[in-house]
Formats: sequence, structure tokens, C-alpha cells
Amino acid sequence: MTTHATIIGAGLGGLTLARVLHVHGMTSTVYEAEPSPTSRSQDGMLDIHDYNGRLALEAAGLTEEFRGLVLEGREATRLLDRDGTLLFDKADDGTGERPEVQRGELRQLLLDSLPPGTVRWGHKVSGTRSLGGGRHEVTFADGTTVTTDLLVGADGAWSRVRPLLTGVTPEYTGMSSVETYLYDADTRHPAAAKAVGDGALFVLAPGKGFVVHREKGGTLHTYVMLARPTDWFEDVDFTDPAAARARIAAEFEGWAPELTALITDGDSAPVLRPFNALPVGHSWARVPGVTLIGDAAHVAAPNGEGANLAMLDGAELAQFLAAHPDDIETALTAHERAMFPRSTESATEGTDLYGLMFGDDTPHGLIEMFTGAGQDA
Repeated sequence: MTTHATIIGAGLGGLTLARVLHVHGMTSTVYEAEPSPTSRSQDGMLDIHDYNGRLALEAAGLTEEFRGLVLEGREATRLLDRDGTLLFDKADDGTGERPEVQRGELRQLLLDSLPPGTVRWGHKVSGTRSLGGGRHEVTFADGTTVTTDLLVGADGAWSRVRPLLTGVTPEYTGMSSVETYLYDADTRHPAAAKAVGDGALFVLAPGKGFVVHREKGGTLHTYVMLARPTDWFEDVDFTDPAAARARIAAEFEGWAPELTALITDGDSAPVLRPFNALPVGHSWARVPGVTLIGDAAHVAAPNGEGANLAMLDGAELAQFLAAHPDDIETALTAHERAMFPRSTESATEGTDLYGLMFGDDTPHGLIEMFTGAGQDA
């Protein structure tokens, strides 16, 4: 009898794992703390890459369905100086190398691809423990438990499964984002909409800047990036949206008004997102019957790869389990041997990217990266 997988977390990684297991005729149950698939906003854009995320979707047999979610034209990229001067402008060339989709729609696609009852909503994990012999017990907040021969933590940065493998926890990177939205921007906020353009906008300075995505329906989703300690943000009253907007906008005094409007004219309360990360190169010794994928395994500061890596982690783990249905340890060993170097490389590249975006030489290094200037012929 094939081992049944117990997956903690119904994010993109956990759902991809469950879907690819299903494709191979294997069963799983996904336990998710949220009470329903719509209980929390799944906003945000994701560019799905041909070397990881799209490989996962291919393994899941969902490539055609994915193409139906792609937002055309969103691969356009602009970079403005803080006074609004255009420094770089690349239209969407239609190659589709990094197609953009809404995170929530991609998650729903994966949910719809699973057999009914696969995801158990409202199951918040309160603890996990080893029972020996590769078996583990998961305890939920309501006091119920489940025991399993195969436990996979796909439960994000603050994973409740990770302590079975390592005592290392994420630490603050020194940078946070404050998220704001402008809705129906072409009509209601035309100057900001024109500045952003058709896809992504970057406006960068040492230690701070804006990253903006044009989402569906003329929505502009702004990530206000600030390299500040945690106590700086503790002094910002996020329970008072107007006061919080004013305090954050003050860090961009003198910037073009169509840019600061992305903060001051926000149609939603600003939301603080601290960036926490595990050490680059983090790994653990093999523990029978349990492993991690996605942010639970290798959370890093956002660099465009997190969701893609989580999906590939899930897809590959499922493929290894399908190849070794009667030998969980061989499958888990193969998974971790593939995942560790991949996630280390991504985190290292992410650190370099943040140096280009928010270091003393910004935005010149990022422009060189976009244009290929300075690269060997």
C-alpha cells in the first residue's frame, strides 16, 4: 500500500505537492489553518519562470489551464528616478518568458485540480512530535491529532513542522515593505497610473524605494521598501491608516508627487510586511519520515523566486515519492539533495539583487542588469 502524505499548509507549494501526487495515483491530505480558501486575501502578482514554476505546472498537468490565467502585457518593466525621470522602459515583447498571473487565481487553479476533501480547512497546527520509527504526530488547536508516516511542512516562514528537523528560525533581514493599493487607477489616479505603465515599476534609492505591479482592473499594488530596524516600524501607528501613510510618505520627501501619491492616496490601509529569512545555505540532517518545502525550508527576502521554488519543491518531492513509493527515505533524501543547493543559489542571487536595488550605486547597477550592460559578450 502506498504511503499517504500528510501536508501542512495549503499554499502553492503544498497544493502543487498534493496535485502531482494525485497525478501519480498517490493520496494526500492537506491541513490548512485558514478556515476557507477565501478567508484571507490572496492578492499579488507572480511571474512564473520556465526553469522552476512552469516545470512544476507541467508536472501537475496544468500548463494549458495556467495559460488561461496569464495577464497579457504585464511583463513590461519601467524604472524611474525619484523625480519621475524615465531611466529604463521595456515593453512586454510577447515572448512570455516570465508570464504574470494573480496569486489567488493560481492557488484556486491548484485547489480545483484536487479531489474533493483533500484540503482540510480550519486545522491550525499547535505542535508536532516524533513517535519514533519515522512516524510523527500532529496536534491541532482544537485538540485533535493525526499520525503519519510521511509529514511534509509546507507551512511557511514560521513552520510548526521545522522544529522536528532544526532549531534554526528566520531572522529579520533589516528591510520591510509597506503594501498599499490604488484601485481603478487609470480613472481615479491617472498620474500614478501613467507613471507605473503597463507592468512593473521600480523607483529606487539607497535603502528605500517603490516596487509597483499593475494588477487586474487597473489596480496598482505598491510595495514601499524601507531598510529600517523593527523598532522604527513599531513607532508607526498602523492602526491609524492616515497617520501611517503620512509617516511612511515622509521618508520620500521631495520625490515626484505622482510617485508619493502611491502612498498618500492609498485606497487601502497600509500593511507592514517585515522580511525575515533563514540563513543562506541552511540545511539539516535527514530525519526519517519528515521534510519541508517552500518557505518552511528556505524562506528568504522576496526576490521573485519564492513561489516558484515552493512549487518546484512540491512537484519534485511528489515525483521522487512516485519513483520510490515503497521507500520514503530514498525519496526524501533525493528531494533534499536537490532542494538545498537550489535554494542556496536563489538566496545568494537575491542578496546580490537587493544590493543592486538598494545599495549606494542604485539604480545604475539594476539598469545594467536589465540591459545586459557590462556582461561578457
